Amino acid sequence: MDVIAKFGREDLAILYVVKNNDKYLEFVESLQPPIPRDKKWVLILSTMYGCPVRCKMCDAGSYYQGKVSTDDLFKQIDFMVLNRYPDKNIPAEKFKVQFARMGEPCLNEAVLDVMKLLPDRYNAPGLMPCISTIAPKNAQKFMDELIVIKNEMYSNGHFQMQFSIHSSDEEKRKEIIPYKIWSLEDIATYGEEFYEKGDRKITLNFAAEKDTPLDPDTIGRIFDPEKYIVKITPINPTESVKAHGISSMITAEEGEEVKKLVKELEDRGFESIISIGELEENKIGSNCGQQALKFLDGKIEILEYQPYT
Repeated sequence: MDVIAKFGREDLAILYVVKNNDKYLEFVESLQPPIPRDKKWVLILSTMYGCPVRCKMCDAGSYYQGKVSTDDLFKQIDFMVLNRYPDKNIPAEKFKVQFARMGEPCLNEAVLDVMKLLPDRYNAPGLMPCISTIAPKNAQKFMDELIVIKNEMYSNGHFQMQFSIHSSDEEKRKEIIPYKIWSLEDIATYGEEFYEKGDRKITLNFAAEKDTPLDPDTIGRIFDPEKYIVKITPINPTESVKAHGISSMITAEEGEEVKKLVKELEDRGFESIISIGELEENKIGSNCGQQALKFLDGKIEILEYQPYT
């Protein structure tokens, strides 16, 4: 696995592009200014070379070349960890390892293997694995085992689960996510088994397109606000977004449209977050799987980047 380029800033986010056996992937380390690294450090891993799901707004779905192995998942982590903490003693109060870059993590059983091995691999009291998933129908075995691992190894708030659902309307969800996925009711049923007292609330993430149905009554009818939190994020300016002519419900410059929605969700008991990252992250490309694709397509000459040496 060779790191061939990096993009970004030390005080915000750095994206690394890797070539591995003629396949490309990317991974990211990020901060949340003004929070320092010893308080919060986030690693975002790719679990696949591309992605078979092909979500409407995501560049990673432009191709799919297989799953990332357990060993190569750890190579991503080790590269970022050893660069800063050669002794593997990670002091961050919150050390988040997110399986959320290229690929659908719940379609790769190696993610579970990594979760089992993480606590013994690093001295990281703040370790918190995070999975962001579309909830594929063919991932039931993975999801069942995830509950066992979470309860045995990451209880009391040391694990974060996020479902990327994007709309409260099932037909719209199928349009956005052209893959066989759980219904909202299926997700809620799973959440009843998954959630235990002391856990972090399960996140319902909406990277919502303008005019996409996002109905507080539907969300309130299906999900328990004691167990779920709602997060609304802008749609990142990927090549797929440009190709499909997608407009975000909210942008980094303007979030007024969504404030009424947040109020309606809060009236139904939901903690709601409008999560808008730094504008600079769009220039870095650290928000969504787009840089590895440019290498694959031979388009890197149009980018400004730092070759990794």
